[in-house]
Amino acid sequence: MIRLAVFGLLLALLTWWLFRRLTGPTELGPVARRAVGTALIVLWALALVGVGSGEVFATSWARPPGAVGWVWLAAVLYLTAGLGVIAIGTGVTGLIRRRRRTPIESGSPEQAAGPTRRRVLRGATAAVVLAAIGSAGYGVVEAATPRVVRVRVPLRRLPADFAGTRIALVTDVHVGPARGIGFTRKIVDIVNSEHPDLVLLGGDLVDGTVAKVGPDLAPLADLSAPLGVFGVSGNHEFYAGDGGRWLDLWDTLGIHTLRNSRVELRRGDAVVDLAGIHDLTSPAPYEPDLQAALAGRDPDRAVLLLAHQPAQVLEAAELGVDLQMSGHTHGGQMWPLGYLVPLQQPSVTGLDRFGDTVLYTSRGAGAWGPPVRVASPPEITLIELTTT
Repeated sequence: MIRLAVFGLLLALLTWWLFRRLTGPTELGPVARRAVGTALIVLWALALVGVGSGEVFATSWARPPGAVGWVWLAAVLYLTAGLGVIAIGTGVTGLIRRRRRTPIESGSPEQAAGPTRRRVLRGATAAVVLAAIGSAGYGVVEAATPRVVRVRVPLRRLPADFAGTRIALVTDVHVGPARGIGFTRKIVDIVNSEHPDLVLLGGDLVDGTVAKVGPDLAPLADLSAPLGVFGVSGNHEFYAGDGGRWLDLWDTLGIHTLRNSRVELRRGDAVVDLAGIHDLTSPAPYEPDLQAALAGRDPDRAVLLLAHQPAQVLEAAELGVDLQMSGHTHGGQMWPLGYLVPLQQPSVTGLDRFGDTVLYTSRGAGAWGPPVRVASPPEITLIELTTT
């Protein structure tokens, strides 16, 4: 609740700034100002419902209005950027006018610009509003259905019996605040239609508590694959304090949770190790421990690693992992945020190599926060292992 209150205060300050930028420079009349103010207050309230849905508020009533609030927050990203550019532009123009000693009336540069400049400001502001809302709307459609991305990964130590093994990698579903059981069912249906040999769930399946969001994962019980269904925690499983309880729930759904542990996968006479570790930022007693996961294994065998964050590949490369499969980044989720991901992670999306270790980073099947993706479509990855 404290986090929600802090967020509400910060969003209120941003909403006030948006109101000033939308109504001040454009010199809207009293009726229009009241309409803009009322709309912004309603959207502020819906955004608070969305942020609290699944953890503070029950999704049974909070998810529909909360989803609207989340989409509004996506629009706010682009609206703030666009109005910020206009504010900088008008400020620079006003400064240039002053330096040229152009006679202007008292007041702000925007107010002193005259009818022509006012029309330009109104047109630019309207364009920004339309672009922001249009981008968020497009992003909702883009995020609605994950697409299957097919990748072939050659591994030097892969036994011949495992050549052609198909792995369905599903990460970052983020069921809870804006999406429910229907989205989970859609993902399960897509995965099962591909008939993979192995299903791996790479964390961040949920946002919220087990009590409020747990039932939305029920369709995961229908996942099936000859080599099994396995999963590891992400960072979001722990945000509501339910990290361990989430993993326990997954086990009841037939998902073998890898908690700094390892299993042997067999095809014919060949064996490959599959290890899984907790997320890089997991709290005690769930800290990641790759050395414990790999302890006692035959070092000559190929080892696959499921780890939520790509950054965990740095240790994996030191310990001889052949292939690490991760998510977490969402590919940035909404352009241009993808340009910030390399500040935290060594890979944003797709295949990379770190020494002898291959890393695949999925963009994820869902979306964190706003159910919106712009220039970063959601994916369910189908990895085919091949020999070199």
